[in-house]
Amino acid sequence: MREYVDFLGRQPPYDELDSADLEALARTVEVEYFAAGAQIVEAGAAPLDHFFVVRTGEVEVIDRGRVVDLLGPGETFGQISVLSGLPPPLAIRASEDTLCYRFPDPRPVLRHPQRLQFGHYGTLVTRERLARSGLVDPAVRAARHQMRPVVWCPADATVSEAASVITEAGQSYALMDRGGAIGIVTDNDFRRAFADGHVDAHSPASVIASFPARSVPAETLVGDAFLTMVESGVHHLVVTGTGDRPVGILRVVDVASTEVRNPLVVRRAIDDATTVEDLAAAAALLPGTWVELYDTGTSVMHVAGLMSAVIDAIIRRLVELTDVGADHVPHRTSWLLLGSVARREPLPKSDVDTGLVWEDLPGTDSPARKLQNWAGRVLDNMERCGLPRCADGANATNPLFARSRTDAVAAATSWITNPTQKNALLLSSMIADSRPVSGMSLGRSVSDAMLATTRSREYLSALLRFTTSRRPPVGFVRNFVVEHSGANRGHLDLKAGGLVPIASLGRWIAVVTGDDRGSTLTRLRRGEAAALLTADETETLVRAFEYVYGLILGREIEAIKGSTVATTWVAPNQLDTLTRRYLRESFRAVAEVQNRLESEWVARLP
Repeated sequence: MREYVDFLGRQPPYDELDSADLEALARTVEVEYFAAGAQIVEAGAAPLDHFFVVRTGEVEVIDRGRVVDLLGPGETFGQISVLSGLPPPLAIRASEDTLCYRFPDPRPVLRHPQRLQFGHYGTLVTRERLARSGLVDPAVRAARHQMRPVVWCPADATVSEAASVITEAGQSYALMDRGGAIGIVTDNDFRRAFADGHVDAHSPASVIASFPARSVPAETLVGDAFLTMVESGVHHLVVTGTGDRPVGILRVVDVASTEVRNPLVVRRAIDDATTVEDLAAAAALLPGTWVELYDTGTSVMHVAGLMSAVIDAIIRRLVELTDVGADHVPHRTSWLLLGSVARREPLPKSDVDTGLVWEDLPGTDSPARKLQNWAGRVLDNMERCGLPRCADGANATNPLFARSRTDAVAAATSWITNPTQKNALLLSSMIADSRPVSGMSLGRSVSDAMLATTRSREYLSALLRFTTSRRPPVGFVRNFVVEHSGANRGHLDLKAGGLVPIASLGRWIAVVTGDDRGSTLTRLRRGEAAALLTADETETLVRAFEYVYGLILGREIEAIKGSTVATTWVAPNQLDTLTRRYLRESFRAVAEVQNRLESEWVARLP
């Protein structure tokens, strides 16, 4: 069952479930295999009593005979019929050998079924819109979905005859079969050969063709195929199917505009890494990926979410690849992300805060020392991948953040019940900002236990004072509050003064509502739904957070491009008038929300 829990816990919307519900759902799993071409769901058939999650392979969503979407690992189908009691509106067919997890109606077995907010299938129109937005890139589609038809010409055709075949087909290539060896001749071959004067119209076309033609399997991602083209110096690739027979052609002009270094292609390189060195090479693409996404105009918070998924994958793969050696212990472990990366709000220069939880095994020696040794090697390798550990000590090697489950739960609940103890407010806030990337159920059990503890008004009041102590740097009248001495004299910190106050309010809402899922923006909207914030206050905080995050991200992107050191410190007098005005107004509006909450929070409690 552990594999089911860990897999589901990484997929939306199942990643919104708490540990108890995640395990309850995993206990209902049945595994079902479908061969390529198998019809899994018939459109208009009787309402389904089960739904599926793709584990490996791919399925097609079919509307009246037309493929309108493709679903891969982690994606769900059949849920709409199960939840609505209506016949399935679309057919589902396995496009390749596919393994699925099968589930009954989840509502009877979950304590919080409302957390499963399923999406609907996409359509080709939706997919194209997402591609234009930069969120889905053609580079992550399989070659078979972007290939052109095969054009054949006889192996003994002359140059003139081959050119006629290509012209009549309206393509730029033709394949030749010479005793089982597949070659390709292209329009570029004709131009080069005639320019050199080495052939004439009656010469055999085979003398200018390339044998054997470079090929890729049909399931190859277009982004990977483009890399093959670049490495090989060719403009066409033969796409092969069963028995390595050609089924199509992929041309460079069809994919050259694709951003190869997008998050999902980098993610594939991460998953394919078999050594830490491979992983570091994949992670070296991260800076360029940040730049490309930003420059395409993708929403800054979507950039954050996409890059967060890539960082998750790197950490998860590091845990798998880092040698345990003599520090092996029988205890199951869970690696936690903390802070902004856990909230899916990283920046290119963010450090990565981590924690480690291990299961309790009675009658065994404490594994703390060995696990902390191993954690140190994981963090060393993380830095080899360009992700710095927390400079302030929030790392899985620190005993404060590396504990057994029993010890971690006891500490976390004590911070709630006795908030006057040293660092109780800081540490409970960090647990509220934790998110497991391995050992999902084990990792979630700590924050679940803390949030299940009765939160007294004394604690909530103390936590709010702690929260609102992070004030935006703006004066009572007009001016910003800047540093008056030291290296940052005349500057203000956009992160500490702009992002932290809003993220802290989101975290306070998470604790009050007992629901720590999601990003700062998700938490703020949840606060509005719980009447902890008004609609205007929510909009103010959301817009301010997006603006300041975008401002910092833009500065860090420029630092990457210019190979300079990024900083969140900025001198207000160096900003343009409009930016300065909007920043000042954002700071002032956030401070006003803080003030109102301090005086009205008790009346707003659910």
